[in-house]
Amino acid sequence: MKIIECPRDAMQGLHEFVPTDLKVKYINELLKVGFDTIDFGSFVSPKAIPQLKDTAEVLANLDLEHTKSKLLAIIANTRGAHDACEHEQIDYLGFPLSLSESFQQRNTNKSVAEAFEQVNIIQNLCHDHNKTLVTYLSMGFGNPYGDPYEMPFVSEFISKLKEMDVKVISLADTIGISNPENITTLFKSITEEFRSIEFGVHLHSDLDTAVEKIDAAYKAGCRRFDGAINGFGGCPMAEDKLVGNIATETMLAYFDQHNIEVNYDHKVFQHALNMAPEVFLGR
Repeated sequence: MKIIECPRDAMQGLHEFVPTDLKVKYINELLKVGFDTIDFGSFVSPKAIPQLKDTAEVLANLDLEHTKSKLLAIIANTRGAHDACEHEQIDYLGFPLSLSESFQQRNTNKSVAEAFEQVNIIQNLCHDHNKTLVTYLSMGFGNPYGDPYEMPFVSEFISKLKEMDVKVISLADTIGISNPENITTLFKSITEEFRSIEFGVHLHSDLDTAVEKIDAAYKAGCRRFDGAINGFGGCPMAEDKLVGNIATETMLAYFDQHNIEVNYDHKVFQHALNMAPEVFLGR
């Protein structure tokens, strides 16, 4: 079971700038919990996401000596990929590839065709710099723009990524419109068709439907889950209303309740949970 904790996603939509030293303090605490991966920052334009303009400074101050967690940085183009590849500490580069043409333009100012070209270049950069590319299929369960969406359409995207030797793909419910039925159907379908790829889910949800989405994904065979403490986050490039991430504590409670082994330090996780209001709510 791999839990990917996403403070980057949780912070990116905040209007008030979180001081760099507080980011460092919080992420250092997360590094002690035992998560598989920390999605810690982003090498994107500071004009697009001003909250993450200090990612390189945060990285330079992280304590990586006693952690088993790997680091993931989000990038939106080859320039960001080159910047991220300069840092040996980063294990994964995450690229948002949208199934929606409208959202790809909103999120990265590129067409889907141009984004595929970027993925190919970034994949080669990852090979050259000993990184692993994680491709997020944004709007993976539909979109609010009226753009075409069908499950065979998802398979077409994955087939192209497989040709590029992409090994890790996360289905991203960017605006929280997934449900147990489409999670189950889509996840089972693609994992049976593409057995060489590691698939995960990056789900956004309201509190009422979070557990049923976790349950559906797990029972469909998912063993890679993204989350954010307290369910903070949401994509500022998607809709006016941010739909938060599934709360990590909700996921861990589900796994604990069902005796599903997740190797993490409960006590340290509680410390991180207690820090979250200071980081995200300023108190």
